[in-house]
Amino acid sequence: MTDHVRIGVLGAAMIAPSAVIRPARSSTVAEVVAVAARSADKAKAFADKHGIARVHGSYEDLLADPAVDAVYNPLPNGLHGKWTLAALEAGKHVLCEKPFTANAAEAASVAKAADASGLVVMEAFHYRYHPLAMRVAEIISSGVLGPLRHVEASVCFPLPMFSNIRYDYSLAGGAMMDAGCYAVHMARLLGAEEPEVRSAKALLRGPSIDRAMRASLRFPSGHTGSVHASLWSSTMLKLSMKAIGENGTLSVFNPLGPQTLHRLSLKLKDKKSSETFGKRATYAYQLDAFTDAVLHGKPFPTTADDAVKNMTVIDSIYRAAGLPLRQPTP
Repeated sequence: MTDHVRIGVLGAAMIAPSAVIRPARSSTVAEVVAVAARSADKAKAFADKHGIARVHGSYEDLLADPAVDAVYNPLPNGLHGKWTLAALEAGKHVLCEKPFTANAAEAASVAKAADASGLVVMEAFHYRYHPLAMRVAEIISSGVLGPLRHVEASVCFPLPMFSNIRYDYSLAGGAMMDAGCYAVHMARLLGAEEPEVRSAKALLRGPSIDRAMRASLRFPSGHTGSVHASLWSSTMLKLSMKAIGENGTLSVFNPLGPQTLHRLSLKLKDKKSSETFGKRATYAYQLDAFTDAVLHGKPFPTTADDAVKNMTVIDSIYRAAGLPLRQPTP
């Protein structure tokens, strides 16, 4: 592998076409060459539908395939850590769907293995690679907002299909895991520091499963924060982030939409401005970053070490809400 990354997909997940299969078709350096599923028939049906040449009837067989350089891991949350570790042991680079693992302790063990392997392990926060997120980071670091006062991030969308794996505690499900991991990541980006969790309140679907969550944060420099995540609540749809400083406010509409227009608004004491961004998919930018890291050693923001920090905040939110931490699926 010198100028091309051959990717194998673990599981016939619904997100895989958007996240890697379609972006790879327009890439000159990435190709999805294999897929594995819990059964060979399921893998073959997925491969036939998406034009993937190689089919494996088990995840182990895909990891043993010498024609695969890197693995995309979109398995249920509780399996992320287990199969990322297995991929590293097999010598494969990994693009792992968020949330990185079931909890911070598991994330730390994966990060340790990633550091020791010398391989690329990227958490798939695709929004972070879009020009909009790059611009947000630039504005925050520039100090134009002045001392920060408050940051907030919301990722709420309706998912009333309660048999979905996102509501399954045994698979490390919950609104804070699936939607909230984004909100926490965005709040950390805006806040520019690692926060402590002051309080959290969940709306429950079952004894251990949150269908929605709100949490209050405080950052070391004194500014506050809030995150709101929902799979089913009175807030049907809200995708936004905001940073309020002494000199003005930064607001972002739809930071996640992979192919829809995004909008950034900046309101300072003496002027207002608005910026829009193109329709190229966030996932395409993410694949570019992943292949640049694999082929050229280019640094990237959503590292395994960053994932440990994100999972640490998520764990703290669950504790503050009186809910058990998510656990890896056996």
